[in-house]
Amino acid sequence: MKSKTFKTLDEQVEILREKGLIINDYEKTKELLFRENYFFISGYRHLFMQSSKDRKFLEGTTFDEMYATFSFDRALRNIIFKYVLIIENNIKSIISYYLSKKYGCKEKDYLNPINFTQDSLRSRQVHDVLNKIKRQVRVNGRQHTATMHYIDHYGYIPMWILVKVLSFGIVSELYSILKEEDQNEVSKFYGVSNESLTIYLSILSNFRNLCAHEDILYDHRTQKKINDTKYHQMLNIEKIDDEYRFGKNDLFAVVIILKQMLTEEQAQDLINEIGYEIDVLDGKVDVVPLESILNRIGFPGNWRDIDTM
Repeated sequence: MKSKTFKTLDEQVEILREKGLIINDYEKTKELLFRENYFFISGYRHLFMQSSKDRKFLEGTTFDEMYATFSFDRALRNIIFKYVLIIENNIKSIISYYLSKKYGCKEKDYLNPINFTQDSLRSRQVHDVLNKIKRQVRVNGRQHTATMHYIDHYGYIPMWILVKVLSFGIVSELYSILKEEDQNEVSKFYGVSNESLTIYLSILSNFRNLCAHEDILYDHRTQKKINDTKYHQMLNIEKIDDEYRFGKNDLFAVVIILKQMLTEEQAQDLINEIGYEIDVLDGKVDVVPLESILNRIGFPGNWRDIDTM
């Protein structure tokens, strides 16, 4: 198996040049490659490639354009992360409120398997999720002041405190194993179905992790797809093989989810902030049309109209 060898900054720049990338400022390019990592920046080359086979850049592509896309994705991550954290806090608060109100304040009460779906086909899932939660308590319970206080003074952790040490992913799984009537209490707050909210939380958790770990976000696709919504229809999104082309498992699907789960003011701010970053990128990238960039993200051309719906 062929192994990779270390490349100096000069060699890295030369590799990009050999592929047809225009370097306008040699020293600045080396500085950015050193500071940001060649591998991370070059991860955005695909938008500018002539094809996946010849691995040559489109004629006229500059390093500045590729770096602008890298910076755009970073800005997008910061925006999405901020609003997903709002939903994470909201869902933790709402779930802990209803479970505490109905099943009590002690772990042995609200984490009793009888309080969750009794579907025999899902008993293992219930067991696994509850074990994950208990493991989080053992591992992280004494790392947070609030949980440590309750453990030391009361010998238990109320649900509204416990959620502090639970990841969004685990909370997402927790919602999926609730009894239907308990899921209803949560989902009606957002005006969506139990099925949709289960998918929404899973997808938001996936994108949250991408944002937290500085992974490429703008063209990410998830395995799960959201159900068709009124926004797909109202935006008249194109269909391929009877399925909407955009807004199913891409970043626009996240926008659709957040549109339904944030307050009206928060959702409006989200659209404005994303729109601003798209405008900035459009002003810095000439070799690739804006429509192609939006398609890569999963946004229809009229995506901003969702703000008025």
